[in-house]
Amino acid sequence: MKKCRKCLLPATVPDADLDPSGVCRPCREFAPESLHTGEAERRGFEADLEQTLATVRGQGQYDCLVPFSGGKDSALLLYKLCVEYRLRVLAFTVDVNIPPIAWQNIRRTVEKLGCDLITYTPPTAFYRKLFRYLLSHQEARGAVYTVSYVYAPLFEGDAIKLALEKQIPLVLAGYSPGQPEPERMKYEFSRALIESTDWTPPALRESGAFATDELARFFDPGRYPVGTTFPRYLAPFHAWPYDQEAAMRLVVEKGLVATSRHASPVFSNYPINWLMMYSDLRNFGYNPYAPEFAALIREGKASLAQWRLMAPLVDWMIRRRQFLGRHVTGHLKWLGLTPDDLRITCPRGAYDPVPGVRAPD
Repeated sequence: MKKCRKCLLPATVPDADLDPSGVCRPCREFAPESLHTGEAERRGFEADLEQTLATVRGQGQYDCLVPFSGGKDSALLLYKLCVEYRLRVLAFTVDVNIPPIAWQNIRRTVEKLGCDLITYTPPTAFYRKLFRYLLSHQEARGAVYTVSYVYAPLFEGDAIKLALEKQIPLVLAGYSPGQPEPERMKYEFSRALIESTDWTPPALRESGAFATDELARFFDPGRYPVGTTFPRYLAPFHAWPYDQEAAMRLVVEKGLVATSRHASPVFSNYPINWLMMYSDLRNFGYNPYAPEFAALIREGKASLAQWRLMAPLVDWMIRRRQFLGRHVTGHLKWLGLTPDDLRITCPRGAYDPVPGVRAPD
């Protein structure tokens, strides 16, 4: 597969438009001065974050809640909050499809930092049904987008619910820059999204495939009394300077994870992610994470040399279903699907709730 020689963006990505020298359109149009504009915005976020962390201190039993997946970014976030800021942090793990390496990271990190951890294990049958439905009824942007942007609001909503229960004023997520899409979150979830939007995906509600109690798993602020004070939900790595390689190195140096292998998203990410990538490779011809990593490389936040080696290896494992790619076969079997069932059937945005609009009761 042809890729941009500067950022590794595959030629098959829409608008990649590689020129004869092997450079993609985003690299040709990338203006270094835009980093200065982005830096000014980041510093504004950082100022708000610092003020917020100082303001929440001592308001209750916990100063903040951190959804903890066992990945490098959420582990590093916990370290910074517990050690550098000396905040009272509650870590929160939703036990769905978490791989053994991530569990090792979770246990090691909370023991090292001495922070409290709450683990929630929701019904497996619901998530199996959800994943099966979404993968066979994908929206136009494919499997990773469809599943991620329905699955993530579930555990994000669970975090908000727990924060309300524990009267915690702040939820802090370990999203790296570019996660999630800026249209959904740019440093902070909007107040309209948290205070006046039913998070139930419209296409799920309209499908008739899910019962009322299943759809009720999604966060809906309308279920809370008028006057409820909802927490803020921020992404600190959108505010602090971020470097992917430094994050992987630091969590090992601080003893939060055992080795660099444990810090790598290739090994610590959700196993079902391999099936999602497999589906998008089949349907689109490129790895859905390639544009995200290409942007990080372009901005100097990820290593070109590392991903020049890692990206082809990941794609090879997925296509061959070998080594970590074996999760493709395992999850197809778990969900009762075949490769031909991995279909795009819904228009773009079918699952996206509309901010500020409550769904009818």
